[in-house]
Amino acid sequence: MENRNTSQAALDAVRNAARPLRHETDIDSVLDEIGDARIVLLGEATHGSREFYRFRAELTKQLIIRKGFDALAVEADWPDALLVNRYIQSPAAPAKGAKDVRGALAGFERFPQWMWRNTEIAALVQWLRQHNLQYAAGDGKVGFFGLDLYSLHRSMESVVRYLSRVDPEAARQARARYACFDHLAEDPQRYGYAANFGMRKDCEDEVIRQLVALTEEGGQYVRGDGAAADELFYAQQNARVAQNAEAYYRSMFQGRNASWNLRDTHMAETLSALQTHLMASRGRPARIVVWAHNSHIGDASVTEMGDDGQLNLGQLVREQLGRETTFLLGFSTHAGTVTAASEWDSPAERKTVRPSHPDSFERLFHDAGINNFFLPLRRAQAARDALRERRLERAIGVIYLPESERFSHYFEAALGDQFDALVHFDETHALEPLERTAALHDGEAPETWPTGI
Repeated sequence: MENRNTSQAALDAVRNAARPLRHETDIDSVLDEIGDARIVLLGEATHGSREFYRFRAELTKQLIIRKGFDALAVEADWPDALLVNRYIQSPAAPAKGAKDVRGALAGFERFPQWMWRNTEIAALVQWLRQHNLQYAAGDGKVGFFGLDLYSLHRSMESVVRYLSRVDPEAARQARARYACFDHLAEDPQRYGYAANFGMRKDCEDEVIRQLVALTEEGGQYVRGDGAAADELFYAQQNARVAQNAEAYYRSMFQGRNASWNLRDTHMAETLSALQTHLMASRGRPARIVVWAHNSHIGDASVTEMGDDGQLNLGQLVREQLGRETTFLLGFSTHAGTVTAASEWDSPAERKTVRPSHPDSFERLFHDAGINNFFLPLRRAQAARDALRERRLERAIGVIYLPESERFSHYFEAALGDQFDALVHFDETHALEPLERTAALHDGEAPETWPTGI
């Protein structure tokens, strides 16, 4: 892909700019580079590597402690993450929610459970709960929220449950609107197929009407109460998830770009809504950490994805908020093990990660010979320029297919413009799920729909 001189120049630039990491929680250099950014997006090169989770957890803690960040927003469904939020926000009143961390993570039932039901997340959730104990009111407490849109059925149930408490007549109307889905709400892919191909009427108008109603009538449910304002916002967001999920499941059968773009646009809209809500309750601009895969965090406009017509969360956030307000941190690895599945909805396995492709950024970083390092790109102009030349970049989601790795897991990117900085762990290790399986016990075994990322 490039000549030997260009490759050597890139190696030299990486070596000169890289800051070696002494251990997997060595985050001081990264904190300095983040500076005053209010939206910090933390990626991962796989959905199942321990080092990525551990580093992001430590960085998130320090952003909360040292820079006053308000919330962690993750690549997970809104109602599932809200169980965690209630657990960490009400540590003095456990009767209001889950009794322990496993209960708080119980909402993550849908494949891939291990993305959030793992030992690293459990430890972080417990830390967040302890951190919030020092605050009597909600103003100083940190929140935990989901950005994704798969939870069509659960989000509709949540809207009805909320309205049943505050306005029974409005709840009756919501049930009537959502009844359009009939039994297919629990099998949204079947609904999407049937609606897309004219086998049944779609429910687009009904979910839009419900969101509009909850938005226009919501003021009467608050009456100046901060806790009531939070509950209204949570319900409105569930109504927004229902609207976008309905469109998403129909778009799945219109080509990958349509569904991908709708999903990442929804994540950007959710992040924006969360910013606005937190700013209103705190009286200042909100500071939020975001966790998602590199494929969502890195700016898609400078990748093969963008060439094919796809956009993503990192790109949208940069365009909407500007580079001074945002910080995109990517991650990479050369080899090791990973927790992943072999096909959709199958058990988690511990898989060997093949050594990176010779023409990839990961191999370039491996050849730099530094092992683990932080690579700033905003202020390291030589490194940024050297990494603007396109190479392959690896993306392992919840499914890993090493036998077809080049086709299944690599895409071209200009990494120097894709991220503001990068963390490289040369060898990474499989994440430990809370629930163990035979495939994990037995060692090595021979995408989120449909891509796994």
